[in-house]
Amino acid sequence: MINAHTKESQSLISPEDAVTLLKEGNARFRENNKADRDLMVQVEQTTGGQYPFATILSCIDSRVSSELIFDQGIGDIFSARVAGNIVNEDLLGSMEFACKLAGTRVIVVLGHTSCGAVKGACDDAKLGNLTALVSKIKPAVAAVTEPADPKMRNSKNLSFVDRVAAMNVNLTLDDIRKKSPVLKEMEDNGEIQIRGAMYDINTGEVTFMD
Repeated sequence: MINAHTKESQSLISPEDAVTLLKEGNARFRENNKADRDLMVQVEQTTGGQYPFATILSCIDSRVSSELIFDQGIGDIFSARVAGNIVNEDLLGSMEFACKLAGTRVIVVLGHTSCGAVKGACDDAKLGNLTALVSKIKPAVAAVTEPADPKMRNSKNLSFVDRVAAMNVNLTLDDIRKKSPVLKEMEDNGEIQIRGAMYDINTGEVTFMD
């Protein structure tokens, strides 16, 4: 039976260990071999505090629940979600809290295949407040130069969409490092890793980017 993390167990996890724990959890998820844990016991164990080892910034897509696809329990990860897994001041502040004050060892920006927000950016979608959100993904669209044919640069071309989604992850990593000196310093000091990854909605597999 897996217990919730304590301050002591969290302190023993390195950034490299944190990535390994996520990779192992995703392997269990894909194999439908979930870890043996009692979530209500973990609720009791975390009543007095929380000691997560990872912070995951992912899309709101209903198919991409970080706790499920990484097979994690109560108190294991901070899960920040917004369409298109972009960052803003509020999300950066949340991640600074998670790492600097709450002790998580890794930040993972998790994109996914067939992302609706990315499709919206590829199609220049406009709808209320979504228009402003989609505009934050458009730099990733521009950064993917192939195919050059405008007729192929839209949501119907899923290969293009997925390459834009991966580029969007990379640009979000750049944004975190540029806009959060706190997190950049922690990464430079080896206290945390800031990693990108892509989730395949067809297979359930998470692939970490180098």
